[in-house]
Amino acid sequence: MKKKDFDFYLPEELIAQDPLLDRSSSRLLILDKETGRTEHKIFKDIIDYIRPGDCLVLNNTKVIPARLIGSKEDTGASVELLLLKRNEGDIWETLVKPGKKAKKGAKLVFGEGLLRAEVVDIVEEGNRLVKFHYEGIFEEILDKLGQMPLPPYITHTLKDKNRYQTVYAKYEGSAAAPTAGLHFTNELLDGIRAKGIAIANVTLHVGLGTFRPVKEEDILAHHMHSEFYQIDSEAADIINNTKKNGGRIICVGTTSCRTIESAGDENGMLKACSGNTEIFIYPGYKFKILDALITNFHLPESTLIMLVSALAGRENVLNAYKIAVEEKYRFFSFGDAMFITDLEK
Repeated sequence: MKKKDFDFYLPEELIAQDPLLDRSSSRLLILDKETGRTEHKIFKDIIDYIRPGDCLVLNNTKVIPARLIGSKEDTGASVELLLLKRNEGDIWETLVKPGKKAKKGAKLVFGEGLLRAEVVDIVEEGNRLVKFHYEGIFEEILDKLGQMPLPPYITHTLKDKNRYQTVYAKYEGSAAAPTAGLHFTNELLDGIRAKGIAIANVTLHVGLGTFRPVKEEDILAHHMHSEFYQIDSEAADIINNTKKNGGRIICVGTTSCRTIESAGDENGMLKACSGNTEIFIYPGYKFKILDALITNFHLPESTLIMLVSALAGRENVLNAYKIAVEEKYRFFSFGDAMFITDLEK
């Protein structure tokens, strides 16, 4: 399979720059994964497509304000640091811009010395291991100095940090939001529960590797970055019981999908577990647990459009994207949503 097989035309003006005031008023494209048939709805209509006995799987990770703007201690030159993953203690894997200013031993200053850092090693992809020095509580300092790590295709300033968090975000650790979940309100989730639909919460801390472009023309040569996930016994039981009782497992976002597909056994069952996943899902993959997927519209030639193509077929997905462009749907993190399901069942 070639990278270009997952390309499509996207006008730049369809890239959403700002979130809508009402999360659940985004547009929703329904895609039948078997026939390719599409329907056009508003996101809050999703409740009409989820049935009693189904299970919604949410990723309750929380985005940290991972973007730090500071300077080099010796020269005063400006530097930008993006926190990717905490290793141990106060050592983080980071992305530094410009990288040439971040040689091993370089010392960085943020917030007039409120936070200091030293580059202790250089790792794969040119990322840096950085050790932080500070007084007090790191998370409080980060909340004061850090900015939300919005994707590079969003050029507008985010006025409200919470709009890049899901309403159910709980465990801090992500460098990017699980954006399919941004469409849900507490009221919509209450209505879903009242309808007899189970909700299972899993955790996958989203790294920027999820959005790393596929550089190899042969997609099988692409290597996914590792991301930490955790599934507790309550979530595993809810998902297993739903499967046993004939309900559908509906993942909210590709990160929820990758979490349960990484942890499922050969019989499609889960148990409480945690670990790191590098799972890469592309056409030909046989889903073990997931039945349907709520997701946003993804970048051309990305691993995410490859994942949805594995579920609904490449031709169905690219045709749905063509329709979305014609109908002027909003794309990417703050954009509209798609529900990939089987409308006949």
